[in-house]
Amino acid sequence: MKQFILSLSALVVMFSGQIMAQSDTIVKPDSANVNRIPLFSVSGDDADSDKGGQDVSGLLQSSRDLYASTAGFHFGTARFRIRGYSTENFAVMINGVKLNDAESGLATFANWGGLNDVTRFQEMRPYLQDSRYTFSGVGGYSHIEARAGSLRPGTSVSYASSNRIFRHRVMFTHSTGFNKNGWAFTFSGSRRWSQEGFVEGTFFDAWSYFGAAEKKFNKRHSLNLIAFGAPIRQGRQGFATQEAYDLAGSNFYNPNWGYQNGEKRNARVSNNHMPTIILSHIYQPDENTKITGSLFYAFGRNSYTNLNWYEAADPRPDYYRYLPSYYAEEDPARAQAMTNAWETNENIRQINWEQLYFANSKNLYQVTNPDGQAGQILTGNRSKYVLEESVIDRRQGGFTLLGTRAFGESMKLSGGINGLFYKSRNYKRMNDLLGGDFWLDVDQFAERDFADPNVAQNDLNNPNNVIKKGDVFGFDYNIHQQQYMGFSQLEYSKAKWEGYVAAHLSHTAFWREGNMVNGRFPNSSSGNSAKQNFTNGGVKGGLTWKINGRHYVYANAAYYSRAPLSREAFLSPRTRPDLVPGLRSETVASYDFNYQIRYPRLKLRLTWFHTEFSNQVWYRNFYHDDYRNLVNYTMSGVGQLHQGLEFAGEYNVYGPFTLQLVASKGMYIYNSRPLATIVRDNSAELLAENRLIYFENYRIGGMPQTAVSLGLRFNGRKGWWAGANLNYFRDIFAEPNPDRRSAEALDKFVTSDPQWTELLEQQEFDPAVTLDLSLGKSFRIKGNNLNISLNINNALNNQKFVISAFEQLRYDTDNIDKFPQKRVYSLGAIYNLVISYRF
Repeated sequence: MKQFILSLSALVVMFSGQIMAQSDTIVKPDSANVNRIPLFSVSGDDADSDKGGQDVSGLLQSSRDLYASTAGFHFGTARFRIRGYSTENFAVMINGVKLNDAESGLATFANWGGLNDVTRFQEMRPYLQDSRYTFSGVGGYSHIEARAGSLRPGTSVSYASSNRIFRHRVMFTHSTGFNKNGWAFTFSGSRRWSQEGFVEGTFFDAWSYFGAAEKKFNKRHSLNLIAFGAPIRQGRQGFATQEAYDLAGSNFYNPNWGYQNGEKRNARVSNNHMPTIILSHIYQPDENTKITGSLFYAFGRNSYTNLNWYEAADPRPDYYRYLPSYYAEEDPARAQAMTNAWETNENIRQINWEQLYFANSKNLYQVTNPDGQAGQILTGNRSKYVLEESVIDRRQGGFTLLGTRAFGESMKLSGGINGLFYKSRNYKRMNDLLGGDFWLDVDQFAERDFADPNVAQNDLNNPNNVIKKGDVFGFDYNIHQQQYMGFSQLEYSKAKWEGYVAAHLSHTAFWREGNMVNGRFPNSSSGNSAKQNFTNGGVKGGLTWKINGRHYVYANAAYYSRAPLSREAFLSPRTRPDLVPGLRSETVASYDFNYQIRYPRLKLRLTWFHTEFSNQVWYRNFYHDDYRNLVNYTMSGVGQLHQGLEFAGEYNVYGPFTLQLVASKGMYIYNSRPLATIVRDNSAELLAENRLIYFENYRIGGMPQTAVSLGLRFNGRKGWWAGANLNYFRDIFAEPNPDRRSAEALDKFVTSDPQWTELLEQQEFDPAVTLDLSLGKSFRIKGNNLNISLNINNALNNQKFVISAFEQLRYDTDNIDKFPQKRVYSLGAIYNLVISYRF
């Protein structure tokens, strides 16, 4: 107990001060200044958790490592990201095949969401550690073993109830194990749904399926095949300004929905389905050697709907001109009237679907030469408002060859090669004309800005294209990508020392293929662009000193480069193949130092980590009021620094009671002065080129950078368990708008002007406290297992906890409050009840 108290005291001292003071000025250069977690495997006995999200928290919840599981379950609901890393730094593999998205690099866990029974067997090595499956980066990796022969024989049925995203989940899994002929089969499926989630106007409708077959020919050879997918349809929540939340009387106001014929309808609906097939052959010539070869193919589509309009008022209820603050100074009476309307009329604060249909029914219009048919005239109601759908159709396939060879008990060599062939088609299609007869495929901004009518055509091959439901319009292009990678790793282990060293080499090529001849860029918009080629590599290594059986000191370091993401490489991919200026490979440099104590009743780990990302590309698209056009904002040479301290400790106080403390104190900042390029979608004119952005020392927003959890765990007799965790979050910042940190934004002010400070300061949100509770019981019924668990996150129902926010890219230097930052709050009390039976 004394050791635990001393460790806590040291932690309090370290956390009481700031790691480094932040400067929000644009002239002072930044300076800055926190894990290797030992290998763990997740067994099938771990608690159920939904893994349908787009972050790593779903995987981490079932981890046996205290820090990782706490970060996933207790910190994950606050959008906490371990070490501040995005999921592109975390490799996710199933049966040896890496399944991160090729264009964005993100780990898309939704592709197998709901398949908890067959994805629970995971080997996780977070952060810089050795990896026998790939050259994993600073985020580490998770490898899911989902072969039919590796899954526990038997049948499992479960039911879950929640009030967060889905209300109900049913799941069924059956695994045969190997029969006498060497065959094994597994089938699993689930259904998750809710007519409305915690946030009003949201809904969730998801299925998932999994099938696996494995043939074991002999001790040396086996062949296995798996196929899985998870079609998901979801009504989304939108970010909003604080004014909108206050007017609506709820911090969970959602501007994305409105009533239509008495029923709630969401305008922002996402659809995702990515079926995946993996065929693997395992060859084990002896007990020291294993070679696995895999072929895989994935195909599918993800999309989201959104409102679009032509020569009509903005239909979004929270548009800044519809808020009282826009008129507060010049017309207080009108502002008060708008306040009253917002507070009392749902047709004002939500989307007025009936008004959109009415406007479309009263817009009789004649189209000359429709669909390029000379001399023809089409008459009908041209939709002023439509629901369009942005779609990405993906096809990717490839191969993986992995091998490991043990040389005695102290040395192991592993390595592999893989290839990826990827193609995505990006386009818009008409989802709903909202009562109108057609939509005309022209660029309304180009119609206004250019005299030549051909310039406004989105596709000169189909002029005056009349769009009906399901038709493609607006833009249509492909992204092609090819990637080859090889890696090797050597591990060495002795009584007092163990270590590893690994290296990799890769080549990436990508290019754009336009499927439309855009009227603004007739000579470059269609066909294949020049191929971009990047050769990259890197090294990493780690060393552990086993002081004795209770104390360990270990360190890891890595330096590597990686190709820029193809999704962020083009200035305006919808219209042309122009590249981001200065496009080059990103570099990553990282190290960590760790101290670990392991006693029967006491376990501690303290880590310092430091990671620098250099030469990143930053890409956003938004509507600019001054230019009255869609604008693409890119930055090259973006740098980030992630560093801080991590602590995880638990002490068995008495019998079934264990005290746990997990803490993370990070500082995640931008540490470079990138160059910005600003272009319009419909013009080759550069609105800005090589604009210097003073981004140094600004915090990376959208997540807590400090998190602490104090927990008490009870593991009783006869299968009872319970837990309580008190969580504390702070250092939550709004993601900064880079253009506000430029000389051009400040050139008409002096440092004493209030606008100077308003433009430069970065908002920090209040700290927050939450309480999580859990209770469970396992029953043994005639040799079978019945498990019941109940988890309640944010049991104190804290509804004032801002977990993510961003500054809008459009801004007015004379009135900063005109476009305030948008934010989202942590949900209130959330429960998850799971009942499962295995036999």
